[in-house]
Amino acid sequence: MRAIFSFTLCTLFVLASALPGGSHAALPASVDGQPLPSLAPVLEQVTPSVVNIYTETRVQVQSPFANDPFFRRFFDLPNIPRERVSRSLGSGVIVDAERGLILTNHHVVNAADDIAVNLNDGRSFSAELVGSDEATDVAVIRIDPAGETLQALPMQTAVELKVGDFVVAVGNPFGLGQTVTSGIVSALGRAALNRLEFQNFIQTDASINPGNSGGALINLRGELVGINTAIFTPSGGNVGIGFAIPIDMAALVMEQLVANGVVRRGRIGVEVQDLTSELADSFGLDNRNGVLIKRVFANSPAQQAGLKVGDIIVQADDKPVSNGQMFHNIEGLTPLGERISLQLLRDGKPRRITVTTAIPDNRHVPGDELHRLLRGLTLDDLSERSGSIGVLIEEVEPGSRNFEIGLRPGDVITGLNRVRVVDMPSLRRIAEQVDQSRPIELQIQRGRRGYRVVLE
Repeated sequence: MRAIFSFTLCTLFVLASALPGGSHAALPASVDGQPLPSLAPVLEQVTPSVVNIYTETRVQVQSPFANDPFFRRFFDLPNIPRERVSRSLGSGVIVDAERGLILTNHHVVNAADDIAVNLNDGRSFSAELVGSDEATDVAVIRIDPAGETLQALPMQTAVELKVGDFVVAVGNPFGLGQTVTSGIVSALGRAALNRLEFQNFIQTDASINPGNSGGALINLRGELVGINTAIFTPSGGNVGIGFAIPIDMAALVMEQLVANGVVRRGRIGVEVQDLTSELADSFGLDNRNGVLIKRVFANSPAQQAGLKVGDIIVQADDKPVSNGQMFHNIEGLTPLGERISLQLLRDGKPRRITVTTAIPDNRHVPGDELHRLLRGLTLDDLSERSGSIGVLIEEVEPGSRNFEIGLRPGDVITGLNRVRVVDMPSLRRIAEQVDQSRPIELQIQRGRRGYRVVLE
Protein backbone atom coordinates (compact mmCIF):
# COMPACT_ATOMS: atom_id res chain seq x y z
CA MET A 1 0.00 0.00 0.00
CA ARG A 2 2.88 2.34 0.88
CA ALA A 3 4.67 1.60 -2.42
CA ILE A 4 1.53 2.30 -4.44
CA PHE A 5 1.02 5.59 -2.62
CA SER A 6 4.64 6.64 -3.26
CA PHE A 7 4.38 5.71 -6.93
CA THR A 8 1.21 7.79 -7.23
CA LEU A 9 2.91 10.83 -5.75
CA CYS A 10 5.89 10.45 -8.08
CA THR A 11 3.60 10.03 -11.06
CA LEU A 12 1.68 13.16 -10.14
CA PHE A 13 4.96 15.07 -9.79
CA VAL A 14 6.13 13.95 -13.21
CA LEU A 15 2.77 14.84 -14.81
CA ALA A 16 2.77 18.22 -13.13
CA SER A 17 6.29 18.90 -14.30
CA ALA A 18 5.31 17.96 -17.85
CA LEU A 19 2.53 20.56 -17.95
CA PRO A 20 3.24 23.90 -19.61
CA GLY A 21 4.90 26.08 -17.04
CA GLY A 22 5.95 23.07 -14.92
CA SER A 23 4.70 22.89 -11.35
CA HIS A 24 3.48 26.50 -11.50
CA ALA A 25 0.59 25.65 -13.84
CA ALA A 26 -2.87 26.57 -12.52
CA LEU A 27 -6.41 27.04 -13.76
CA PRO A 28 -6.95 30.41 -15.36
CA ALA A 29 -8.93 33.02 -13.43
CA SER A 30 -11.00 33.75 -16.51
CA VAL A 31 -11.74 32.48 -20.00
CA ASP A 32 -12.15 34.96 -22.84
CA GLY A 33 -12.30 37.72 -20.28
CA GLN A 34 -15.14 36.09 -18.33
CA PRO A 35 -14.42 35.01 -14.71
CA LEU A 36 -14.92 31.33 -13.91
CA PRO A 37 -18.01 30.59 -11.79
CA SER A 38 -17.28 30.18 -8.09
CA LEU A 39 -19.25 29.77 -4.86
CA ALA A 40 -16.53 31.49 -2.87
CA PRO A 41 -18.24 34.92 -2.64
CA VAL A 42 -21.46 33.34 -1.31
CA LEU A 43 -19.62 31.11 1.16
CA GLU A 44 -17.68 34.04 2.56
CA GLN A 45 -21.02 35.39 3.76
CA VAL A 46 -22.40 32.05 4.97
CA THR A 47 -19.61 30.11 6.67
CA PRO A 48 -19.21 32.49 9.66
CA SER A 49 -22.80 31.59 10.64
CA VAL A 50 -22.31 27.80 10.59
CA VAL A 51 -20.83 26.31 13.76
CA ASN A 52 -19.40 22.99 14.90
CA ILE A 53 -21.09 21.47 17.95
CA TYR A 54 -19.42 19.07 20.38
CA THR A 55 -21.36 17.40 23.19
CA GLU A 56 -20.55 15.28 26.21
CA THR A 57 -22.97 13.02 28.04
CA ARG A 58 -22.02 11.49 31.38
CA VAL A 59 -23.50 8.09 32.17
CA GLN A 60 -23.24 6.31 35.52
CA VAL A 61 -21.96 2.77 35.00
CA GLN A 62 -22.40 0.30 37.85
CA SER A 63 -19.85 -2.47 38.27
CA PRO A 64 -21.39 -5.89 37.52
CA PHE A 65 -20.19 -7.03 40.97
CA ALA A 66 -21.28 -3.91 42.84
CA ASN A 67 -24.32 -5.62 44.36
CA ASP A 68 -22.44 -8.77 45.33
CA PRO A 69 -21.23 -8.38 48.95
CA PHE A 70 -18.77 -11.31 48.57
CA PHE A 71 -16.91 -9.72 45.65
CA ARG A 72 -16.96 -6.28 47.28
CA ARG A 73 -15.46 -7.65 50.47
CA PHE A 74 -12.98 -10.12 48.94
CA PHE A 75 -11.64 -7.74 46.29
CA ASP A 76 -12.18 -4.59 48.35
CA LEU A 77 -14.38 -3.08 45.65
CA PRO A 78 -15.93 0.29 46.52
CA ASN A 79 -19.66 0.55 45.90
CA ILE A 80 -19.22 3.70 43.82
CA PRO A 81 -20.61 3.86 40.29
CA ARG A 82 -18.13 4.80 37.62
CA GLU A 83 -18.78 7.55 35.14
CA ARG A 84 -18.60 6.96 31.42
CA VAL A 85 -18.42 9.97 29.12
CA SER A 86 -20.00 9.72 25.68
CA ARG A 87 -18.96 12.32 23.10
CA SER A 88 -20.62 13.25 19.84
CA LEU A 89 -20.42 15.97 17.22
CA GLY A 90 -22.66 17.86 14.88
CA SER A 91 -23.33 21.25 13.36
CA GLY A 92 -25.56 24.26 13.87
CA VAL A 93 -26.54 27.61 12.36
CA ILE A 94 -26.51 30.98 14.11
CA VAL A 95 -29.92 32.54 13.39
CA ASP A 96 -29.98 35.33 16.00
CA ALA A 97 -26.65 37.07 16.64
CA GLU A 98 -27.86 39.39 19.40
CA ARG A 99 -29.29 36.58 21.54
CA GLY A 100 -26.76 33.97 20.42
CA LEU A 101 -29.44 31.54 19.21
CA ILE A 102 -28.32 28.52 17.20
CA LEU A 103 -30.59 26.17 15.28
CA THR A 104 -29.57 22.50 15.19
CA ASN A 105 -31.00 18.96 15.43
CA HIS A 106 -32.58 17.31 18.45
CA HIS A 107 -30.43 14.21 18.01
CA VAL A 108 -27.25 16.33 18.07
CA VAL A 109 -27.84 17.72 21.59
CA ASN A 110 -30.26 15.18 23.07
CA ALA A 111 -29.38 14.26 26.69
CA ALA A 112 -26.10 16.20 26.48
CA ASP A 113 -24.63 17.43 29.77
CA ASP A 114 -22.14 19.79 28.15
CA ILE A 115 -22.41 21.53 24.79
CA ALA A 116 -19.48 23.34 23.17
CA VAL A 117 -19.66 25.48 20.04
CA ASN A 118 -16.73 26.30 17.75
CA LEU A 119 -16.97 29.05 15.16
CA ASN A 120 -15.24 28.99 11.80
CA ASP A 121 -12.76 31.64 12.96
CA GLY A 122 -11.59 29.47 15.86
CA ARG A 123 -13.60 31.04 18.69
CA SER A 124 -15.17 28.64 21.21
CA PHE A 125 -18.23 29.01 23.45
CA SER A 126 -20.12 26.89 25.92
CA ALA A 127 -23.82 26.59 25.11
CA GLU A 128 -27.07 25.91 26.92
CA LEU A 129 -30.15 24.13 25.63
CA VAL A 130 -33.13 26.41 24.99
CA GLY A 131 -35.50 23.67 23.86
CA SER A 132 -35.69 20.52 21.79
CA ASP A 133 -38.44 18.77 19.83
CA GLU A 134 -37.97 15.11 19.02
CA ALA A 135 -41.02 14.91 16.76
CA THR A 136 -39.37 17.21 14.18
CA ASP A 137 -35.72 16.69 15.21
CA VAL A 138 -35.28 20.43 15.78
CA ALA A 139 -33.42 21.99 18.72
CA VAL A 140 -32.30 25.46 19.75
CA ILE A 141 -29.21 26.19 21.82
CA ARG A 142 -27.85 29.50 23.09
CA ILE A 143 -24.35 30.92 23.49
CA ASP A 144 -23.50 34.12 25.34
CA PRO A 145 -21.87 36.54 22.88
CA ALA A 146 -20.47 38.55 25.84
CA GLY A 147 -19.52 41.46 23.62
CA GLU A 148 -18.31 39.21 20.80
CA THR A 149 -19.52 39.85 17.28
CA LEU A 150 -21.57 37.03 15.79
CA GLN A 151 -22.94 36.74 12.29
CA ALA A 152 -26.41 35.29 11.82
CA LEU A 153 -27.78 33.60 8.74
CA PRO A 154 -31.35 34.83 8.13
CA MET A 155 -34.06 32.20 7.77
CA GLN A 156 -35.65 32.74 4.37
CA THR A 157 -38.98 31.03 4.99
CA ALA A 158 -40.53 32.46 1.83
CA VAL A 159 -38.03 30.77 -0.49
CA GLU A 160 -39.66 28.18 -2.74
CA LEU A 161 -37.39 25.33 -3.76
CA LYS A 162 -37.82 23.29 -6.91
CA VAL A 163 -36.36 19.96 -7.89
CA GLY A 164 -33.17 20.72 -9.78
CA ASP A 165 -32.25 23.85 -7.79
CA PHE A 166 -28.59 23.98 -6.82
CA VAL A 167 -27.90 23.82 -3.08
CA VAL A 168 -24.85 23.79 -0.82
CA ALA A 169 -24.46 21.90 2.49
CA VAL A 170 -22.18 23.37 5.15
CA GLY A 171 -21.30 21.42 8.29
CA ASN A 172 -18.80 19.41 10.30
CA PRO A 173 -18.69 15.91 8.74
CA PHE A 174 -16.76 13.28 10.71
CA GLY A 175 -15.39 16.05 12.95
CA LEU A 176 -13.08 17.27 10.20
CA GLY A 177 -14.06 20.90 10.70
CA GLN A 178 -16.20 23.11 8.54
CA THR A 179 -16.72 21.51 5.13
CA VAL A 180 -18.70 22.62 2.08
CA THR A 181 -20.36 20.29 -0.43
CA SER A 182 -22.71 21.06 -3.30
CA GLY A 183 -25.43 19.35 -5.30
CA ILE A 184 -29.04 19.77 -6.33
CA VAL A 185 -32.46 19.31 -4.80
CA SER A 186 -33.37 15.81 -5.95
CA ALA A 187 -36.85 15.57 -4.40
CA LEU A 188 -39.25 17.48 -2.14
CA GLY A 189 -41.83 16.42 0.44
CA ARG A 190 -40.04 13.22 1.38
CA ALA A 191 -41.34 11.25 4.38
CA ALA A 192 -38.65 8.58 4.49
CA LEU A 193 -37.62 8.48 8.15
CA ASN A 194 -39.94 6.40 10.31
CA ARG A 195 -38.51 7.63 13.58
CA LEU A 196 -39.89 11.16 13.13
CA GLU A 197 -43.53 12.10 13.51
CA PHE A 198 -43.51 15.18 11.28
CA GLN A 199 -41.77 14.72 7.95
CA ASN A 200 -41.53 16.92 4.89
CA PHE A 201 -37.89 16.59 3.91
CA ILE A 202 -35.83 18.20 1.19
CA GLN A 203 -33.86 15.43 -0.50
CA THR A 204 -30.48 16.42 -1.90
CA ASP A 205 -27.44 14.77 -3.44
CA ALA A 206 -25.12 17.33 -1.80
CA SER A 207 -22.80 15.17 0.31
CA ILE A 208 -24.14 14.87 3.86
CA ASN A 209 -22.25 12.66 6.30
CA PRO A 210 -22.25 11.98 10.07
CA GLY A 211 -21.48 15.31 11.73
CA ASN A 212 -23.31 17.35 9.08
CA SER A 213 -26.51 17.06 11.15
CA GLY A 214 -27.79 20.48 12.18
CA GLY A 215 -25.77 22.29 9.52
CA ALA A 216 -26.99 24.66 6.84
CA LEU A 217 -28.48 23.86 3.46
CA ILE A 218 -28.34 27.05 1.39
CA ASN A 219 -29.24 28.08 -2.13
CA LEU A 220 -26.90 29.91 -4.49
CA ARG A 221 -28.05 33.27 -3.10
CA GLY A 222 -26.73 32.26 0.31
CA GLU A 223 -30.23 31.88 1.79
CA LEU A 224 -30.87 29.27 4.47
CA VAL A 225 -33.40 26.84 3.00
CA GLY A 226 -32.98 23.80 5.25
CA ILE A 227 -31.31 22.15 8.23
CA ASN A 228 -29.34 19.04 7.28
CA THR A 229 -30.71 16.13 9.28
CA ALA A 230 -30.13 12.62 7.98
CA ILE A 231 -28.75 10.39 5.28
CA PHE A 232 -29.98 7.22 3.65
CA THR A 233 -27.02 4.88 3.56
CA PRO A 234 -26.25 1.15 3.72
CA SER A 235 -22.62 1.85 4.63
CA GLY A 236 -22.68 4.76 7.10
CA GLY A 237 -21.35 7.27 4.57
CA ASN A 238 -22.81 9.47 1.87
CA VAL A 239 -24.38 7.71 -1.13
CA GLY A 240 -26.03 10.76 -2.65
CA ILE A 241 -29.29 10.73 -0.70
CA GLY A 242 -29.47 13.24 2.13
CA PHE A 243 -32.39 14.89 3.91
CA ALA A 244 -32.89 18.38 5.29
CA ILE A 245 -35.73 19.91 7.29
CA PRO A 246 -37.33 22.77 5.31
CA ILE A 247 -36.53 26.05 7.01
CA ASP A 248 -40.18 27.11 7.23
CA MET A 249 -40.91 24.02 9.36
CA ALA A 250 -37.80 24.56 11.48
CA ALA A 251 -38.70 28.23 12.00
CA LEU A 252 -42.19 27.37 13.32
CA VAL A 253 -40.74 24.89 15.79
CA MET A 254 -37.99 27.28 16.84
CA GLU A 255 -40.51 30.03 17.57
CA GLN A 256 -42.28 27.81 20.09
CA LEU A 257 -39.07 26.47 21.60
CA VAL A 258 -37.76 29.98 22.25
CA ALA A 259 -41.10 31.11 23.69
CA ASN A 260 -42.01 28.04 25.76
CA GLY A 261 -39.04 25.66 25.82
CA VAL A 262 -41.33 23.01 24.32
CA VAL A 263 -43.69 22.71 21.37
CA ARG A 264 -47.30 22.89 22.53
CA ARG A 265 -49.29 20.95 19.97
CA GLY A 266 -53.02 20.78 19.63
CA ARG A 267 -55.35 18.74 17.48
CA ILE A 268 -58.65 19.41 15.80
CA GLY A 269 -59.99 15.91 16.49
CA VAL A 270 -60.21 14.07 13.18
CA GLU A 271 -58.75 10.91 11.77
CA VAL A 272 -57.95 11.00 8.05
CA GLN A 273 -56.82 8.62 5.34
CA ASP A 274 -55.24 9.02 1.92
CA LEU A 275 -57.46 8.96 -1.12
CA THR A 276 -56.99 5.85 -3.22
CA SER A 277 -58.02 5.66 -6.87
CA GLU A 278 -61.08 3.67 -5.84
CA LEU A 279 -62.12 6.24 -3.23
CA ALA A 280 -61.57 9.11 -5.66
CA ASP A 281 -63.76 7.36 -8.24
CA SER A 282 -66.49 6.68 -5.69
CA PHE A 283 -66.60 10.38 -4.77
CA GLY A 284 -66.56 11.42 -8.41
CA LEU A 285 -63.16 13.12 -8.18
CA ASP A 286 -60.84 13.63 -11.11
CA ASN A 287 -57.68 13.25 -9.00
CA ARG A 288 -56.48 11.92 -5.64
CA ASN A 289 -55.49 15.25 -4.12
CA GLY A 290 -56.87 15.54 -0.61
CA VAL A 291 -57.52 13.39 2.46
CA LEU A 292 -60.75 11.74 3.54
CA ILE A 293 -62.09 12.30 7.06
CA LYS A 294 -62.94 8.83 8.34
CA ARG A 295 -63.63 9.79 11.96
CA VAL A 296 -64.62 12.92 13.87
CA PHE A 297 -64.00 12.57 17.61
CA ALA A 298 -66.84 13.47 19.96
CA ASN A 299 -66.67 16.90 21.65
CA SER A 300 -63.65 17.83 19.51
CA PRO A 301 -63.06 21.20 17.83
CA ALA A 302 -63.74 19.47 14.51
CA GLN A 303 -67.18 18.31 15.63
CA GLN A 304 -67.99 21.73 17.06
CA ALA A 305 -66.93 23.37 13.79
CA GLY A 306 -69.20 21.07 11.78
CA LEU A 307 -66.75 18.71 10.09
CA LYS A 308 -68.26 15.37 9.09
CA VAL A 309 -67.17 11.89 8.15
CA GLY A 310 -66.81 11.77 4.37
CA ASP A 311 -65.56 15.34 4.02
CA ILE A 312 -62.47 15.63 1.83
CA ILE A 313 -59.88 18.17 2.94
CA VAL A 314 -58.05 19.59 -0.07
CA GLN A 315 -56.33 22.61 1.52
CA ALA A 316 -55.30 23.68 5.02
CA ASP A 317 -54.29 27.31 5.58
CA ASP A 318 -54.23 27.69 1.80
CA LYS A 319 -51.64 24.92 1.47
CA PRO A 320 -52.56 21.93 -0.70
CA VAL A 321 -53.09 18.69 1.20
CA SER A 322 -52.27 15.70 -0.98
CA ASN A 323 -51.85 13.03 1.72
CA GLY A 324 -52.28 12.30 5.40
CA GLN A 325 -48.67 13.14 6.28
CA MET A 326 -49.04 16.64 4.87
CA PHE A 327 -52.22 17.22 6.86
CA HIS A 328 -50.56 15.82 9.98
CA ASN A 329 -47.64 18.25 9.49
CA ILE A 330 -49.89 21.30 9.14
CA GLU A 331 -52.07 20.31 12.09
CA GLY A 332 -49.15 19.41 14.36
CA LEU A 333 -47.13 22.54 13.55
CA THR A 334 -50.03 24.89 14.23
CA PRO A 335 -49.57 26.32 17.75
CA LEU A 336 -52.09 25.32 20.37
CA GLY A 337 -55.17 27.56 20.31
CA GLU A 338 -54.62 28.90 16.80
CA ARG A 339 -57.03 28.44 13.91
CA ILE A 340 -56.67 26.31 10.79
CA SER A 341 -58.67 27.29 7.72
CA LEU A 342 -59.80 24.17 5.88
CA GLN A 343 -61.02 24.04 2.30
CA LEU A 344 -62.98 20.84 1.72
CA LEU A 345 -65.39 19.05 -0.51
CA ARG A 346 -68.71 17.81 0.84
CA ASP A 347 -70.98 15.97 -1.58
CA GLY A 348 -68.81 17.35 -4.37
CA LYS A 349 -69.37 20.98 -3.34
CA PRO A 350 -66.59 23.21 -1.95
CA ARG A 351 -66.78 24.50 1.60
CA ARG A 352 -64.48 26.44 3.91
CA ILE A 353 -64.46 25.77 7.66
CA THR A 354 -62.20 27.25 10.32
CA VAL A 355 -61.19 25.06 13.29
CA THR A 356 -59.22 26.00 16.42
CA THR A 357 -56.63 23.52 17.68
CA ALA A 358 -57.00 22.28 21.25
CA ILE A 359 -55.55 19.69 23.59
CA PRO A 360 -57.35 16.39 22.93
CA ASP A 361 -59.74 15.27 25.64
CA ASN A 362 -59.41 11.91 27.35
CA ARG A 363 -61.54 10.05 24.82
CA HIS A 364 -60.19 8.44 21.64
CA VAL A 365 -56.68 9.85 22.09
CA PRO A 366 -54.07 8.85 19.46
CA GLY A 367 -51.26 7.09 21.30
CA ASP A 368 -48.50 9.14 19.70
CA GLU A 369 -49.98 12.23 21.37
CA LEU A 370 -48.52 10.82 24.58
CA HIS A 371 -45.39 9.01 23.37
CA ARG A 372 -43.94 8.22 19.97
CA LEU A 373 -43.77 4.48 20.82
CA LEU A 374 -47.54 4.38 21.33
CA ARG A 375 -48.10 5.16 17.65
CA GLY A 376 -50.87 3.12 16.05
CA LEU A 377 -52.93 2.95 19.27
CA THR A 378 -56.17 4.76 20.01
CA LEU A 379 -56.66 5.19 23.75
CA ASP A 380 -59.71 5.85 25.91
CA ASP A 381 -60.05 6.79 29.57
CA LEU A 382 -61.44 3.66 31.17
CA SER A 383 -62.30 5.49 34.41
CA GLU A 384 -64.71 7.78 32.55
CA ARG A 385 -66.33 4.86 30.75
CA SER A 386 -66.83 2.33 33.55
CA GLY A 387 -65.22 3.68 36.69
CA SER A 388 -62.42 1.13 36.37
CA ILE A 389 -58.72 1.93 36.70
CA GLY A 390 -56.42 2.24 33.68
CA VAL A 391 -56.42 3.38 30.08
CA LEU A 392 -58.17 1.27 27.47
CA ILE A 393 -56.51 0.43 24.17
CA GLU A 394 -59.56 1.01 22.02
CA GLU A 395 -57.95 0.38 18.63
CA VAL A 396 -54.64 -0.98 17.31
CA GLU A 397 -53.79 -0.07 13.73
CA PRO A 398 -53.27 -3.29 11.72
CA GLY A 399 -49.72 -3.60 10.49
CA SER A 400 -48.35 -1.14 13.04
CA ARG A 401 -45.38 -2.00 15.24
CA ASN A 402 -47.63 -2.35 18.29
CA PHE A 403 -49.97 -4.67 16.42
CA GLU A 404 -47.02 -6.87 15.44
CA ILE A 405 -45.80 -7.23 19.04
CA GLY A 406 -49.24 -8.38 20.16
CA LEU A 407 -51.19 -5.43 21.57
CA ARG A 408 -54.90 -5.73 20.84
CA PRO A 409 -58.11 -3.73 21.31
CA GLY A 410 -59.48 -4.33 24.79
CA ASP A 411 -56.07 -4.41 26.49
CA VAL A 412 -55.81 -2.03 29.44
CA ILE A 413 -52.66 -0.06 30.29
CA THR A 414 -52.25 -0.16 34.07
CA GLY A 415 -48.62 0.92 34.32
CA LEU A 416 -45.87 2.75 32.43
CA ASN A 417 -42.23 2.17 33.37
CA ARG A 418 -43.44 0.51 36.60
CA VAL A 419 -45.45 3.57 37.60
CA ARG A 420 -49.14 2.94 38.14
CA VAL A 421 -51.55 4.34 35.53
CA VAL A 422 -54.93 5.20 37.05
CA ASP A 423 -56.49 7.22 34.25
CA MET A 424 -55.62 9.22 31.14
CA PRO A 425 -54.32 12.30 33.02
CA SER A 426 -51.93 10.10 35.01
CA LEU A 427 -50.71 8.41 31.81
CA ARG A 428 -50.09 11.85 30.30
CA ARG A 429 -48.09 12.98 33.33
CA ILE A 430 -45.94 9.85 33.36
CA ALA A 431 -45.35 9.98 29.59
CA GLU A 432 -44.22 13.62 29.84
CA GLN A 433 -41.54 12.66 32.36
CA VAL A 434 -39.97 9.75 30.50
CA ASP A 435 -37.14 10.07 28.00
CA GLN A 436 -38.79 9.96 24.57
CA SER A 437 -35.64 8.50 23.01
CA ARG A 438 -35.56 5.38 25.23
CA PRO A 439 -37.69 2.21 25.29
CA ILE A 440 -40.71 2.11 27.58
CA GLU A 441 -42.33 -0.72 29.51
CA LEU A 442 -46.11 -1.09 29.64
CA GLN A 443 -48.01 -3.09 32.22
CA ILE A 444 -51.01 -4.59 30.41
CA GLN A 445 -54.14 -6.21 31.78
CA ARG A 446 -55.93 -8.57 29.39
CA GLY A 447 -58.98 -10.11 31.00
CA ARG A 448 -57.78 -11.74 34.22
CA ARG A 449 -54.16 -11.95 33.09
CA GLY A 450 -51.50 -9.29 33.43
CA TYR A 451 -48.22 -9.06 31.56
CA ARG A 452 -45.50 -6.59 30.66
CA VAL A 453 -44.36 -5.52 27.19
CA VAL A 454 -41.36 -3.43 26.21
CA LEU A 455 -41.75 -0.98 23.32
CA GLU A 456 -38.61 0.22 21.53
